[in-house]
Amino acid sequence: MKALTICQPYAELIACGKKRVENREWQTRYRGPLLIHAGKSRSWLGGQSEDELEEEFGRRVEFGAIVARANLVACLHIDGIDTGKHDKEFPWLKTDGHANGTWCWVLADVVRIEPGIPWSGAQGLWEYRAPSAVAG
Repeated sequence: MKALTICQPYAELIACGKKRVENREWQTRYRGPLLIHAGKSRSWLGGQSEDELEEEFGRRVEFGAIVARANLVACLHIDGIDTGKHDKEFPWLKTDGHANGTWCWVLADVVRIEPGIPWSGAQGLWEYRAPSAVAG
């Protein structure tokens, strides 16, 4: 199964349904099931502690673990989003605060995996041989 490593707190935002778009500088032709892996790095936290994250999200935020399963349904260039090219299919996308990268990976059907599965991630799309409980 394909997986994507995403820094916290963005992986948590996806897992809890508050972020439906992941931004990348590169596109993919892949569509289908996608595991969301929370990276180990804390560099995107902006000084926020793990205790502060727990207070914000109401749960302990995981690092270095697969935290959700989603479907990657589209990979759209920001220019097409800004000009309204995708308004019919994704009417919410143009005003979504997370649609701001060069390529917007649109996620659907997100399901949290709890507890997260400890795993080392990788750059780019990577392959995870999922146990049946994760593959859903």
